[in-house]
Amino acid sequence: GVSIDLIVRGVCTLRPGIPGISENIRVRSVLGRFLEHSRVFYFYNGGAEDIYLSSADWMDRNFFRRIEICFPVLEPRLKKRVLREGLTPYLGRDVECWEMDATGQYRFRRGKRGPGGHAQTMLLDLLAAKVDS
Repeated sequence: GVSIDLIVRGVCTLRPGIPGISENIRVRSVLGRFLEHSRVFYFYNGGAEDIYLSSADWMDRNFFRRIEICFPVLEPRLKKRVLREGLTPYLGRDVECWEMDATGQYRFRRGKRGPGGHAQTMLLDLLAAKVDS
């Protein structure tokens, strides 16, 4: 019954949407002009939000041949900022992305036109507003 949203930058062999196995899992890829991306892990359970940031992409070479770190975000103000800037823009229903179906194929989903249609553009606008203020 747990809903899982994965934002995957590269290869993903998980098959979402298979009844009885992965029907509550959604896999999407948000590609844009930036190669770098957030590595945010968000868990919500019984009213508690746990947020972790990580240095690693989830690949064998990173887990077994490098030193990586994953750490909790504990301060409430920083949790809100991580959600607002590092996660929420990528999870919106009207954001342009590639969404994987149960066959493992990605289907392009066009975002809304104009502001707010692309996660990286939203993030750029948000950060530019911070610089200007």
